[in-house]
Amino acid sequence: MEGDDCSFPPDSSDDHSQRGSVASSATLSRAQDVLVYLFGESAVHLSVEGLGSVTVQELGRSVREALHIPESAQDVFAFWLCSPLLELQLKARHQPYKLCRQWQDLLYRFTEASEEDISQDEPYLQYRRNVFYPKSKELQIHDEGVLRLLYEEAKSNILTGRYPCDPEHWTGLGALSLALDEGTGLDGQHFTTTIREKKLSSFLPAHVTMGSGGLLSTLRGKSSRQAGLEQNLLEQYRKISTSAGNSPEPTDLLHQYLNTCHALPYYGCGFFIGEIDKPAQGILQRGKRKAVNVGICLEGVYVMDVKEKHVLLGLRFSELSWDHSYPEEEGDSHILWLEFDGEEDGTPVNKLLKIYSKQAELMSGFIEFCVELKSTSEGGAAAMVEGEVSVPQESGAKNGRGGRRGMLHRQGSVVCSRVHSLNTISYVDNGKEIKRLKPKRAASFFTRQPPAPSYSAVQVTESLEQG
Repeated sequence: MEGDDCSFPPDSSDDHSQRGSVASSATLSRAQDVLVYLFGESAVHLSVEGLGSVTVQELGRSVREALHIPESAQDVFAFWLCSPLLELQLKARHQPYKLCRQWQDLLYRFTEASEEDISQDEPYLQYRRNVFYPKSKELQIHDEGVLRLLYEEAKSNILTGRYPCDPEHWTGLGALSLALDEGTGLDGQHFTTTIREKKLSSFLPAHVTMGSGGLLSTLRGKSSRQAGLEQNLLEQYRKISTSAGNSPEPTDLLHQYLNTCHALPYYGCGFFIGEIDKPAQGILQRGKRKAVNVGICLEGVYVMDVKEKHVLLGLRFSELSWDHSYPEEEGDSHILWLEFDGEEDGTPVNKLLKIYSKQAELMSGFIEFCVELKSTSEGGAAAMVEGEVSVPQESGAKNGRGGRRGMLHRQGSVVCSRVHSLNTISYVDNGKEIKRLKPKRAASFFTRQPPAPSYSAVQVTESLEQG
């Protein structure tokens, strides 16, 4: 991260967690083969001398040269260390080889993975979008190679459900993907043949094509659902073909795809994993938790249901206060606290959401840096959030940090907040004091934020970027 960092664990060559694949210093002084992975199942093959001390900045020059990325776009992408257990965006000064040696320590620190999973996990180096690159600047990019890299990443996030979206979004995006792959001249028969060969899951999110409701329900409804999805995809494809003609410029289609993704407020987020409390529905359900993804970008924070693929809470930075706490006793959790304005039975209240995660410290530092970046960026907040569909509009009545939130638009949309489904703690702002309405929390570290653009965030010594 380009701000304050969470400290890395010490790099000890004799530590038990050192990876068995670490080569000797003599070997590292010679040229070594390095694979830098891209989205879209491709990679850049580099031959690197002095691998043990090479920095991200030095690798970046080689990758940009191999991919013919212009200097004007050098800030669009960043290097990430990724595995199924953890994703971290690296700084220019970081040395990927040394971080790979510390990977097990990072997993112990920032994940709940078992010892067996940690011992078997291996990171890979990936070149992908820089979380801190503004969406507004993407609109000015016209280099096809750069646009295709952004497209492949966005497409992956759409297909895997990391970017929740509504049917009109994923159908239109699927049709654009088909047009980019096959051109806009397919007739109905060739369209059907292509879809059957490549499978619908190549163009539509996996949870959409698989359906829900159990195995028997899936088997019974698969044929009719597939036919309906294919028909909707064909209709959108024909609209693109009619408007674009038989040979549109690839950059035009790429821009259309990315512009549609820009309407999703969490496009370009760094993602963290965590859990939240489920609302109590009976004695037997008390204490259960729901898995969530927490997306953080320059615009705000978005809490998403991992299973249902929809947004539970979306807040701009002006609408929230935050902090994080460490475990006080053995068995306690790291917690990220999000406070925001809400309402209960017609009474304005301050709602507090607890996100349990070993990555709470990362998230807190990440939010703090995004706030700092946003406060110093040219154009201000209005230019950064223009056109987003799920950010609530503020009403005229002001209250606390960023004012009372207005009514959410399109309540049936997956990109709208579902505050009613969250198990939150509520407070009433009673003069200078905050009166508890719901159960007390363990610590009183969380303080009310003044109405100025200051933020209730902890100071951390060093932090990593997370995806």
